[in-house]
Amino acid sequence: MEKTWRWFGKKDGITLDMLRQIGVEGIVTALHDVPNGEIWTPEAINDLKSDIEKSGLRWSVVESLPVSEAIKYGGKEREKLLENYKISLANLGRAGIKTICYNFMPVIDWIRTDLRKPNGDGTYALFFDPVRFAYFDSRILQRKEAENDYPVHVMQKVYDLDKTITEAEKEELIDAIIVKTQGFVNGNIREGDKHPVNLFKQLLALYDGIDRAQLRANMKYFLEQVTPIAEAYGVNLCVHPDDPPFAVLGLPRIVSTAEDIEWFLNAVDNPHNGLTFCAGSLSAGLHNDVVDLARKFAKRTHFLHLRSTEVGQDGHILEASHLGGRGHLIELIRIFERENPGLPMRIDHGRLMLGDEDKGYNPGYSFHGRMFALAQIDGVIATVKDEINKNRKY
Repeated sequence: MEKTWRWFGKKDGITLDMLRQIGVEGIVTALHDVPNGEIWTPEAINDLKSDIEKSGLRWSVVESLPVSEAIKYGGKEREKLLENYKISLANLGRAGIKTICYNFMPVIDWIRTDLRKPNGDGTYALFFDPVRFAYFDSRILQRKEAENDYPVHVMQKVYDLDKTITEAEKEELIDAIIVKTQGFVNGNIREGDKHPVNLFKQLLALYDGIDRAQLRANMKYFLEQVTPIAEAYGVNLCVHPDDPPFAVLGLPRIVSTAEDIEWFLNAVDNPHNGLTFCAGSLSAGLHNDVVDLARKFAKRTHFLHLRSTEVGQDGHILEASHLGGRGHLIELIRIFERENPGLPMRIDHGRLMLGDEDKGYNPGYSFHGRMFALAQIDGVIATVKDEINKNRKY
């Protein structure tokens, strides 16, 4: 596996020199300053690529080339946005960047209700609380019929929470769910935007009448348009699974299960149409056997996100140790090293630790937590490679 690291460009407080010193080989990044839907020019691509290469590293993966909302819901601007996407894709291929991660999640990329959940060892982790999320949906967003989407026992806890929750806690929920975890990813809502709840409601309204079947049809159309460009330039497209892998906010989700993955791979059956295997996202759904999914889809995986989760009986989701949890990363590494060696892999969502709490890093992307996890996984990779080599000898 190629050891890669998500880096947020020249403004990132973690420098390329720091990354080279801890054993990173490839960089996962994007043109974060380019608004969604605009063309990534050869000049901008090559400028960033040159900076990375001057540090002795390579630009291994684009994460992500964003799919604009109008492509997802089939808006009137879709054709123009698709044309821009194809031009950007071709420009990346010409520059020698051959792995493009994207997602097809409506409105929201990933959801956590707490960005600093204390652990017993003094570190902090990302956390999803189903009750607080239901509170956000039904009481803060006041989404129509939201209460019907949650079990009675969850809504009872929402009623109880409504009696004690403070205004500051409500603001923290808004900040965690629709500001901090979204602004640096897709730019739909950014820190400093006034009335983020109203903006978020407007984005949700774009999907009125868009059900699972229609979103699937829109994804298939997208893949039919862009996969020939990817094939022409030797680029591998790899969609990121839904995070978490179940329906939220009344929005359809279409990359959450084994059946979903089978569907989009078969919808455009081309080796350049593949999967980003995110063990954390997939393991957050109790319906998913992550090891079985790895065996089934290893050959169509182009990029790996190695993290793990623990799911509680009450439905909460906690970022787990990279050596524990439902992700079973040790076994995943065995599978991918045997079935599809050499894939770019990045550590994802490290713990907040060792003074990184006040560095202003993006949620889930602190330095020391990811460095610690990279060291753990690097040891696993070395062990697995040794196992494989010994087996070959005998």
